[in-house]
Amino acid sequence: MQATQEYLYTHRPVMLEEVLDFLDPVPGGRYLDGTLGLGGHSLEILKYTQGKCQVLGMDMDEEALELARENLVKYSENTCLVMDPYHFFEEHMQSLGWHKLDGALLDLGLSSLQLDKAEKGFSFIHDGPLDMRMGHSQGFQPASTLLQNLSFAALKKILYELGEEPMAPRIARAIIQARERNSIRSTLELAQIVEQAYPAQRRRSARNHPATRTFMALRMAINHELESLKEFLEKIPLYLRPGARLVVISFHSLEDRMVKQYLRRQASTCICPPRSPVCNCNHQKTFEILTKKPLTPSKEETERNPRSRSAKLRAAQRTEEYGNMGVGV
Repeated sequence: MQATQEYLYTHRPVMLEEVLDFLDPVPGGRYLDGTLGLGGHSLEILKYTQGKCQVLGMDMDEEALELARENLVKYSENTCLVMDPYHFFEEHMQSLGWHKLDGALLDLGLSSLQLDKAEKGFSFIHDGPLDMRMGHSQGFQPASTLLQNLSFAALKKILYELGEEPMAPRIARAIIQARERNSIRSTLELAQIVEQAYPAQRRRSARNHPATRTFMALRMAINHELESLKEFLEKIPLYLRPGARLVVISFHSLEDRMVKQYLRRQASTCICPPRSPVCNCNHQKTFEILTKKPLTPSKEETERNPRSRSAKLRAAQRTEEYGNMGVGV
């Protein structure tokens, strides 16, 4: 635990300056950190306002939540930290008596705590149980169970659609054949199966470990990550006051595409089909886009933290009230 504690206080959250610039927290404001992790972004938001704002922090990882609680102990009266997926944010706002937010932040990447602790089952570098659940309280099945029960077609679809893995058929077939001999229980066992499924030439020329896309796809499927993001985006405009900021950092092209398309739709005054002669959609603009293109980490940041290199930040500002109309994704 001591090593983790040391890491906790030296950890620097991804794209911190950009998050603060676009979120622009103010004293007296109320903010949602839907992916709290170790609390790095929330800590800086509180410092930015001299401890005069309030933060609702959410995370599914019980260990991360406890470490974040220690990291934020100085501001305990200004924070409410809960173990729940971020798309349930409105329930916790209601319990706090909050009606509106002044800003909301999602950092959709895995924390280094999750990647570095082999027993959490996310790493294909360090051996551990094949788990990959962000938290154990949601009833999600571990990766070992998922791999034991999926059909070839379902597994191939997950690898191809969520992992964008060109070798999806070969990998799915290799996994099915391996599980017929014995259950796949460890991360290194799965990583080796995937690596051997890759053609030798592609293994030699690959920039990343051959198992990278497979592990990402399984993790996203197990934790219903795209479904959570979709549900969050559908609800969040109703809970942002006019002028409030939404900031999302994604690490996967599917997540970034979903956020981009959602913001583009909500920043439009008309969403009728392109060939429609007359606008009859009655769509009301809910956001002004603040980032025409996604921001990426600086060279200095990627050198300091190579795991940040795939991060993309998009931000938008809430327009005037529009009632209780559904907004959709």
